[in-house]
Amino acid sequence: MSNLSVEGALASPVAASHEPPVVRFHHSKILALFRAIDSALIVFMLWACLKLFGVEWGNTYAAFAMGAVIIFGFFAESNEVYYLWRGLSMKDLSIRLLLAWVATLLCIVVAIAGIYPFVNIGLLAMSSWLVATPAVMIAMHIGRRIILAKLRANPTEPRRVAIVGATELGLRLINSMAKMPWLGYKVIGFYDDRAPGNDVGRRLIGNNIEVKGGLEMLYQDAHDGKLDIVFVTLPMRAELRTHSVIDRLADTTVSPYLIPDVFSFDLLHSRLTCLQGIPALSIYDSPLVDNGWAKRLEDLVFGMGILMLLALPMLIVALGVKLTSPGPVFFKQTRYGMGGEKIKVWKFRSMTVCEDGANVAQATRSDPRITPYGNFLRRTSLDELPQLFNVISGSMSLVGPRPHAVAHNEFYRGQIKGYMLRHKVKPGITGLAQVNGFRGETETLDKMSGRIAYDLEYIRNWSVILDIKILWKTIFKGFVNSNAY
Repeated sequence: MSNLSVEGALASPVAASHEPPVVRFHHSKILALFRAIDSALIVFMLWACLKLFGVEWGNTYAAFAMGAVIIFGFFAESNEVYYLWRGLSMKDLSIRLLLAWVATLLCIVVAIAGIYPFVNIGLLAMSSWLVATPAVMIAMHIGRRIILAKLRANPTEPRRVAIVGATELGLRLINSMAKMPWLGYKVIGFYDDRAPGNDVGRRLIGNNIEVKGGLEMLYQDAHDGKLDIVFVTLPMRAELRTHSVIDRLADTTVSPYLIPDVFSFDLLHSRLTCLQGIPALSIYDSPLVDNGWAKRLEDLVFGMGILMLLALPMLIVALGVKLTSPGPVFFKQTRYGMGGEKIKVWKFRSMTVCEDGANVAQATRSDPRITPYGNFLRRTSLDELPQLFNVISGSMSLVGPRPHAVAHNEFYRGQIKGYMLRHKVKPGITGLAQVNGFRGETETLDKMSGRIAYDLEYIRNWSVILDIKILWKTIFKGFVNSNAY
């Protein structure tokens, strides 16, 4: 018989454990099942289309099917399709599934083009497969959600939820639950015994804030079995109160969830990760940590294509620079690149000087340093074209925050909060700020703040699709602009 001694009012079995506690990520078994079903559906749809058009199944089609399963699985994972925590709406889920399949389709089409001269392929059957598969897949996922929403909305078995802390975060949580009825949550209301006030850390006031009672009522309701789940959304500074709530709930059978108010920080492409069971949340992170390969591939494909199209016009522009004013054709200025590293940015020379030092004055309207030909180049943005060489070499991107002179960076980093966060990604030839009117001279702090706000918004929401939208808008809004001089 083992010896057991208990001192004090309560013993802690957790403290007696030899292994440190860890946090495990929740994985939906239903989504794991649908991941497998999607893979099977891809194979089945190819077989069905071949059968429909009287094409015999063979090794070639088996290879296409397996290749599509692998490629779609990769892009679906990149788009976080099978993650419950994403809380995607039906529209967002459909878009992500479609994008993953479009990427798969492009790879399949390239493969077909490569082997079609040597292998007989039923193009009509393959085309039908590539078109019909995403439609069936999206319909199946939407049907899953509708069925789950109806099953979990059964009033006989709702998961009764309480929110501790009538805060902005708590209100946001309730609104999120309302958008995801398939989770089967029934919100009982807020529990908060703090005094209401205008301070963001105090209790919210409003007609949509239903406070059922204070914390003692919470403990009583939890003890009486009236609650199933408790979400604690108190401010981060209320650490002692949060600990007290969690400890008191240990005397009940409810499942408490702690939601730290990380949204009080100005998050920049925040990511949740786990280090041997220790959760970690990045506050200021780069979207290229996991997707740098996609950004680089995008730059190489589009950059090389644009460079081939503009090679002759660039040669003509270079000749014009050489013939209209003395000096070099190209002007290279030191700028900050990704991570704050210094890079040399290429431009066609548009001024009579080539300033690159600690004191660089921004170009102003009717600046005497600008040559007549250089004025034309700057107004049409043709002076920026040599930066395609920066893109191909990898120091810049087609889309990203515009690089500023080092002297300007050093000045504005002390004037604008979060200014240096724009260097979490590579600088770009064009950017979200430029297509929204923030081009040219930033003679006031407000103008630079507006540009930085767009730069940070771009980093928060980066995607290949957003880059393509910005490139498209640049054609109509980015080249010629009254603010460019």
